[in-house]
Amino acid sequence: MIDAISREILDRKGYIEEQKIRTIYFGGGTPSILTKDEIGSLLRTIHSNYTVETEAEITIEANPDDITIEQLRSWKTAGINRLSIGLQSFKSSDLEWMNRAHTVDEAQNCVRLAQSEGFDNLTVDLIYGLPNLSLDEWKNHVQTVIDFKVPHISAYCLTVEEKTALHAMVTAGKIETATDDVQSEQFLVLLELLEKNGYAQYEISNFSKPGFESQHNGNYWKGEWYMGVGPSAHSFNGTSRRWNVANNRKYMKAITGNATYSETEILTPENQFNELILTGLRTTIGVNMTELEAILKPEKGFFEKIALFVDAGWMIQQDQVISLTKEGRLRADYVASELFV
Repeated sequence: MIDAISREILDRKGYIEEQKIRTIYFGGGTPSILTKDEIGSLLRTIHSNYTVETEAEITIEANPDDITIEQLRSWKTAGINRLSIGLQSFKSSDLEWMNRAHTVDEAQNCVRLAQSEGFDNLTVDLIYGLPNLSLDEWKNHVQTVIDFKVPHISAYCLTVEEKTALHAMVTAGKIETATDDVQSEQFLVLLELLEKNGYAQYEISNFSKPGFESQHNGNYWKGEWYMGVGPSAHSFNGTSRRWNVANNRKYMKAITGNATYSETEILTPENQFNELILTGLRTTIGVNMTELEAILKPEKGFFEKIALFVDAGWMIQQDQVISLTKEGRLRADYVASELFV
């Protein structure tokens, strides 16, 4: 797999033209099982074939049970300077329900361990809206991370995707998910606690202390170019999207056999317009109407809907920029979909 990914890195040299690489992200699957030599090999291939900024943000996703002193030191030696840890919860029954391999103790200890080894640029994931998660329990989860002085927090609401085991259990009535009101209450508590403790919400699900915003994820929300390599990886160059085959075996076989391993979609002006709405409204920066109109001139109804959302208290319009209020962020997907062309 490492050889196949390295070959794709070489094959894709022209995709992002001569742009400098500001971020590198090891994510998807379980990249934390990679050895120091494997990570080092991939980074050397990137540095040898692309222009990488000296202070590039280099992140690896890690499960709490994969984090040891030896692993942390090997990541640092390889060049990793940011960790993204999937804590999810500090409640044992939640971790068991989500089939997470780690325990509550491991979730807490791994943060202390990472900090002791000099990983100051650290982010953790939490999930709310879980079945049987009380408001007090959720407050405790958030406060625990605050007390650890973690500079970046990503908090996601549980979603039930179709064609999953969870969806089947919910449909069969075996699991009762949290109501919209409960999810909203937990989200607003999250905002209150984090803002009170010096975290800024710069994107709907992401909060950071000053200077610790995720540079990598910011690329997606700002509509900047990015290149993904490996099975299932997605890429974007402003006018098209590209995604690789998901199956590991098929990916490696195609790479070694010089066969096609990806599909491409050329984005229409409507696609680009809608994507700018969807990603921009997720951020506190919002959407610049001048940029929107440079892509496509919306009809009168578009502006009428904006006026309705402003009147409802869900949206703010300042000069040529529209952004969501706290109440609007609870309805971000709905608001965005209503503004699609």
